[in-house]
Amino acid sequence: MEPKTSMDAETRAELVALRRDLHAHPELGFEEHRTAEIVATRLLKAGLNVETGIGGTGVVATLRKGSGNRAIALRADMDALAMPEETGLPYASNAEGAMHACGHDGHTTMLLAAAEAMVDQPFSGTVHFVFQPAEEGRGGAKAMIEDGFLNRFPCDAVYGLHNMPGLDLGVIAAVNGPQLASSDSWSVTFKGIGSHGAKPHQGRDAVTAAGVFLMQVHSIVAREVDPLEPAVVSACALAAGDFAALNVIPHEVKIGGTARAYSADVRDQLEAAIGRHAKSVAAGFGVEADYHFLRRIPPVVNAAAPTKIAQEAAVDALGEGRMQRAFPPSTAGDDFAEFGMRVPGAYVWLGMGETRENGQHHNTNYDFNDDCIPYGVAYWCSVIAKELG
Repeated sequence: MEPKTSMDAETRAELVALRRDLHAHPELGFEEHRTAEIVATRLLKAGLNVETGIGGTGVVATLRKGSGNRAIALRADMDALAMPEETGLPYASNAEGAMHACGHDGHTTMLLAAAEAMVDQPFSGTVHFVFQPAEEGRGGAKAMIEDGFLNRFPCDAVYGLHNMPGLDLGVIAAVNGPQLASSDSWSVTFKGIGSHGAKPHQGRDAVTAAGVFLMQVHSIVAREVDPLEPAVVSACALAAGDFAALNVIPHEVKIGGTARAYSADVRDQLEAAIGRHAKSVAAGFGVEADYHFLRRIPPVVNAAAPTKIAQEAAVDALGEGRMQRAFPPSTAGDDFAEFGMRVPGAYVWLGMGETRENGQHHNTNYDFNDDCIPYGVAYWCSVIAKELG
């Protein structure tokens, strides 16, 4: 079933061509110059007020109508991932080491189409169409905030959308509460005294200390965090020694990883616990531990009022059968949180249906499903109508 707000075949074909062009020309965070130029040029042509260079390469287009004082922001991300593409598609990435493996090409296309469509639709208020750079871990949302986004484009609510492989095609999942986890990085450097591998008693063994720490740090979630509070702690990198010198116990071992949580309290708990285990293990082995915890992205937590609007908008645009009010949160992160922690927000998932083999997010075989485009555009237009109609 097509969305209630239909899209003619010519428009649909043009948007698919645009999406595939963006896919073929991926740009990494803060390097989205071509993408930003395409977005800004089309929006200026459509008659919107456009500002570029927000937070580096961000674009914000504003559409005001009527006498309404309420303002909302709709956000799409533009950047690609630093990874190769292996889809073999005719429009596959032509940029070495860069790929749209998370569907930001589709997000950009759908929000751009919605902005163009709303030029001729009635509403009363202000819409800021936000095309954000550098969502993939490079801090694009924070850069826009620090560039005065909220002062330059004040808004009463902010909305985000992300495609979801495996969720039925055209279904919108809009759920109150946590949607994505905080995404933080941690690192520990154990510093001991190196020695001959056959004479460990002459040194202070940082390798064994690191091994004990690895066992302990992975028990934090199981034994210290409330089992009703989801969390993740994972060690993801380790560097020590040299395989060309297997009779040398190195003086230093570096370990790093990620920590994820849905609440501020658990986030604080993870930061403290990782450091406590590092220090206590180091003390037991007579070595030093240098600990760092980098807070990168806060959790995305939907507010009640805009979530209700999102649900109603999805029903109006797509029908009750395509509205899903329960969906499990993801342990991935999204810096949409930088907007949502300052302004009431709602972040929804748009179903992509069945995907290509191994075609999940951040996989070299991923491709956005172009059949999603009419549903996403209809949803965005409906949000505006619900908020400012």
